[in-house]
Amino acid sequence: MAAAHLLSKLWEDLSWRGLIAGSTRPEDLQAHLAQAPRVAYVGFDPTADSLHIGSLLPLLVLRRLQRFGHRPIVLIGGGTGLIGDPSGKTGERPLSPEERVSAWADRLRAQVRTFIDFDHAILVDNYDWLSKLQLVPFLRDVGKHFPLGAMIAKEAVRSRMGRSDEGISYTEFSYQVLQAYDFMALHERHECTLQLGGTDQWGNITAGIELIRRVKGATVHGITLPLVTKADGMKFGKTETGTIWLDSAKTSPYEMFQFWLNSADEDVGTYLRYFTFLDRDGIQALEAMTREHPEQREAQRVLARDVTTLVHGAPAAIEAELISRSLFSGDLEGLSELQLDQACRAMPTTAMARDEVGKLPIVDLLVRTGLAASKREARDLVNAGSISMNGRRAGSEPLVSPGDVRFGRFIVLRKGKKSYHAITLE
Repeated sequence: MAAAHLLSKLWEDLSWRGLIAGSTRPEDLQAHLAQAPRVAYVGFDPTADSLHIGSLLPLLVLRRLQRFGHRPIVLIGGGTGLIGDPSGKTGERPLSPEERVSAWADRLRAQVRTFIDFDHAILVDNYDWLSKLQLVPFLRDVGKHFPLGAMIAKEAVRSRMGRSDEGISYTEFSYQVLQAYDFMALHERHECTLQLGGTDQWGNITAGIELIRRVKGATVHGITLPLVTKADGMKFGKTETGTIWLDSAKTSPYEMFQFWLNSADEDVGTYLRYFTFLDRDGIQALEAMTREHPEQREAQRVLARDVTTLVHGAPAAIEAELISRSLFSGDLEGLSELQLDQACRAMPTTAMARDEVGKLPIVDLLVRTGLAASKREARDLVNAGSISMNGRRAGSEPLVSPGDVRFGRFIVLRKGKKSYHAITLE
């Protein structure tokens, strides 16, 4: 009874969190998930050597399904990654060499293990079956179930045919057939009855559902997850320094922590629902605190701590919070070289030649970094006490001195309370 009760709570939890953007036959799907443990999958094509935080939402939804008694499948698209998904793209993707896609697929297989308990889940690569297909049998047995009119009507195809000078190649046009075949392969091998993906995957998901209905006479389901947006209109997962990756070598834990800490008040409640496992009472309490005491930014701090822990582990999250607090207070003396390196990677950066130390005026450095528009403005900022170097207020000393360089390679400039800039010595 306890297990059945847990299964029935999944839909309620996903709905409350706003994680269901769309689905096939909601009442039937809700009943399907409540009746017995089900198998559900999400696919990730290896288009880079790391997933990014846009990939985090579907991974965490799979983790939620697992917590509610269902079995996840993570599919790495070693085969479809060689083709390229046209969804959300205005032009043809460049095709990557097979060896590179294979190496990227290996990296993604290792990366997803952080988020899913694979003692009770399945990890597959569609290259294992797509690479063995023979063209003529595939066209006879599978291709005949795809009416051309329906394929052209898919948004990913229609938008490219109508608005792009290049149109769409047969290679990318065939992507929906391969993804549909993936769903059928997982249905046959693992009794998978649910596919999840972003809203841009709706056409590919429904193609798989229809293929299974036509070939197997079975009913399967699909859920699309919401497009994550930011209140200011900036693309989610992007910062001044680039994409927020899940690989710590590409995006440090401090950069990850800082990304979530900088969430707008109007976004933080949504992000807590999407990206943490806090319960309803905990999230609503943090939302109330944000309304009453927004200056404390407690909800953002909890969000940053929880997500950084999920991605990089508790020790890395604790260190990231230490770096954040040190920068906020201006006390950088306690940071190690590696911690300061993490901090600098998250800031706009300017290179400086070593032989300029002891010769370059501070006002010139402020202009070079863009912290001041002119030497006059730079002098005014220094005189007003608005500039600090490595946490110490810049004084009347006109030149950048050796004592201003931390660990022989870093200078951290701060203008006011929030504008940071890193100087790295070449």
